[in-house]
Amino acid sequence: MTPINQQKAPALLVIIAFATVYIVWGSTFFFIRMAIHGFPPMLMGAVRFTLAGLLLMGWCIYKGDKIWVKKDIINSGISGILLLFVATGIVIWVEQTLSSAIVAITIAAEPVWFVLMDKANWRINFKNKAIISGLIIGFAGVILLFGEQLGKTLAGGHNSPSILALALLLLGPIAWCGGSLYSKNKSSNSPARLNTAWQMIIGGLAFIPASFAHHELSSFSLHQVPAQAWMSLGYLVVFGSIGAYSAYIWLLQVRPATQVSTHSYVNPVIAVLLGMLFASEQISVLQISGLVIILFSVLMINLDKYRKTSKEKEQAKLVIKIAELPLNREILEAC
Repeated sequence: MTPINQQKAPALLVIIAFATVYIVWGSTFFFIRMAIHGFPPMLMGAVRFTLAGLLLMGWCIYKGDKIWVKKDIINSGISGILLLFVATGIVIWVEQTLSSAIVAITIAAEPVWFVLMDKANWRINFKNKAIISGLIIGFAGVILLFGEQLGKTLAGGHNSPSILALALLLLGPIAWCGGSLYSKNKSSNSPARLNTAWQMIIGGLAFIPASFAHHELSSFSLHQVPAQAWMSLGYLVVFGSIGAYSAYIWLLQVRPATQVSTHSYVNPVIAVLLGMLFASEQISVLQISGLVIILFSVLMINLDKYRKTSKEKEQAKLVIKIAELPLNREILEAC
């Protein structure tokens, strides 16, 4: 009999990985806004994800991964289109009109949509009072935010692009959850890095016809792109699309999933702070209230998971203590 050991990792590396996921993913909303000041939105998405996917694919080839698996490519392609082209594409598009902070706050409600769309767990989720309460509270926060934004737009009497952006912003989290659930339910023997590379490449390529459809290249000139936009795009490719995701996958291997999921609470806060400090975005008390309400709803939805993880930790400690007793150690070694 072989005892099961939890995979350990140096504390410093864990701290660096968490900081990467917290700060980088939270900052991508800000850097998207900076990048589209120089690049047309769909062209920026095409360059960002295609380049990141090709770089990651190069790493997969170096590691000897079998890259041409038709089923996995198709599944990754569908996930990539939903996650990157539709969901992230909407974020890129609406940041032409809405502030990065309000976009990040709204996206923070994604766990609410996960519960509603995860049909396989409906029977469990909708019997849980904490989850139901979280859903109601979460939608109250979203309605609060959209009500304020819609009121400002209608008061202006002219901004139909803002109304369209608000409508699209509702669809973004739905597409993200749909792509995530599709990816989760499709088994694959390929490494996660390879599936991610295909998601980025196919999702990035999907931006190209969208760019042509909006005639973005007709008025675009590389010489007119400011240095700030170039640096933002580079940041999104290297840190946002490769670094943070790799850190996230590694953390899932060495830390409990419920700990890793805490990025959902931190990312929108980082986005709001960056928008206020460096982009002069105005955040109202009502928007801050909406953020607090949404994050509280996410806590309610995940409350049982946190309790379960804490209980499992206590049980694991008890097993370790028992195993360390002299007699039990001899029995384990004999097995």
